[in-house]
Amino acid sequence: MELRVLRYFLMVAAEENITKAASLLNVTQPTLSRQLMQLEDELGVSLFNRNNHRITLTEEGRLLKRHAQEIMELSNKAVRELSPYKEEITGTISIGCGETRNMLPLSKAMADFQKEYPKVQFEIFTGIADDVKDRMENGLIDMGLLLEPVEISRYNFVRMPVKDKWYLLVRKDSRLAEKDSIHPEDLAGEDIIITKRQSVKNELENWFGEFYSKTNIKAVSNISYNNRTMMVEGGIGSCFVHEFVNGCENLKLIPLEPEILNGSVLIWKKEQPFPPAIRKFIEFISHTFKA
Repeated sequence: MELRVLRYFLMVAAEENITKAASLLNVTQPTLSRQLMQLEDELGVSLFNRNNHRITLTEEGRLLKRHAQEIMELSNKAVRELSPYKEEITGTISIGCGETRNMLPLSKAMADFQKEYPKVQFEIFTGIADDVKDRMENGLIDMGLLLEPVEISRYNFVRMPVKDKWYLLVRKDSRLAEKDSIHPEDLAGEDIIITKRQSVKNELENWFGEFYSKTNIKAVSNISYNNRTMMVEGGIGSCFVHEFVNGCENLKLIPLEPEILNGSVLIWKKEQPFPPAIRKFIEFISHTFKA
């Protein structure tokens, strides 16, 4: 017994007229009559009392009508409930990212999300937290992966799993290269490249304590690891960076002591109406990185 045939049966029962029911169902009258007779043969009962002007239900027909209505309602309910899962999610999700090792777990989450929604693309912008937040406020990007400390009271967020550790990147011909760790007093009189972002700069100043004023700040930078590496190699000074793969044989990464660790957060604007792709991704990462 097919749902299509039950639908035909219910239409004829409602209209009590084969010709009118066939027109509403967009089938020919002979086709509809044949389907109804096949249904009666399948069930082994007469469903209709037929005459020239009207077709009415037998007692068996009234019983089938009740069950057919229940079956059709269940079918319609299943379609309604499953339709969101059939919706094709497409679009572009733009994310502004600071330089953090949390880009790795975020990238894995993005790849897993695209397995489920293969027509979603990601667009990545790299910048410091201030630049990322400015672009979010101007509607240029949807989300931001930001290194703490950062003000996020206006945003929803998930906390990322990796802590970034600060190092000093030095040339191997520097006197500092002989050290296993860098203390604040080690940098007195040294040429230093420091970050431009004020909240992080304040954190490093606190680490220096009284020795901050005794260093030589040669450059303030928010450019990429690659360019900062070339600045150090070029001789401008040693640079504070987070841990990264150092592919330059002339440079060395040395951890700070006491160590400085920073967390990261993935943020998006509160009460912001987002298209389906972004809403789905927010649900996905909120589950992936839940506390």
